[in-house]
Amino acid sequence: MPGLPSPDCHEIDLQDGLLHYFPTAFAVDDADVLLDYCLQQLPWRQDTLFMFGRQVAIPRLHCWFGDPGATYSWSGLRFDPLPWPVVLMPMRRRVEMLSGHAFNAMLANHYRDGHDSVGWHSDDEKELGPAPVIASVSLGVTRKFQLQHKRTRQLFNLPLEHGSLLVMAGNTQRFWRHQLPKEKKVPGARVNLTLRQVLVTPAAPH
Repeated sequence: MPGLPSPDCHEIDLQDGLLHYFPTAFAVDDADVLLDYCLQQLPWRQDTLFMFGRQVAIPRLHCWFGDPGATYSWSGLRFDPLPWPVVLMPMRRRVEMLSGHAFNAMLANHYRDGHDSVGWHSDDEKELGPAPVIASVSLGVTRKFQLQHKRTRQLFNLPLEHGSLLVMAGNTQRFWRHQLPKEKKVPGARVNLTLRQVLVTPAAPH
């Protein structure tokens, strides 16, 4: 992607965890193009979960992309990967270059405004292996990202900016959980592209 700056990398050494934050991973113009493409072209869907005795709509839109076989499951939902959009391949390569990790799948989330959110969770599904690396690209309005240590309840806040990249590595998913809380006064949309490496089971020979 042309015109990209040399990003500063902020290493955040948490207790039992490790974050790398690149606030300028993508130049503003490139981030604007990515945001517009994602909002207009990705096949967003909204699923429901059975909670409190009834079906509840998940408070955000999402879609799942990946290499063949990179199937993912969470909260009783199964996602077979859609093919990677060609337009997003330079983004994938840049994230892999900055993070030093390879990724074969991506969960895209669309937070339409400050009423959309994701609650406390860890990205620790068995498909991701024992110490997953999660690379998260933020596009659009700045939102507050929170992490909480599972044992000590230590809380860490990090505003995720337009065009930034956050890499969660080490034992972060084992010892920490994270969320994007509701911020009802936030008027704009945010798209979050989270790249990960899914363990793919080889197909049985015929």
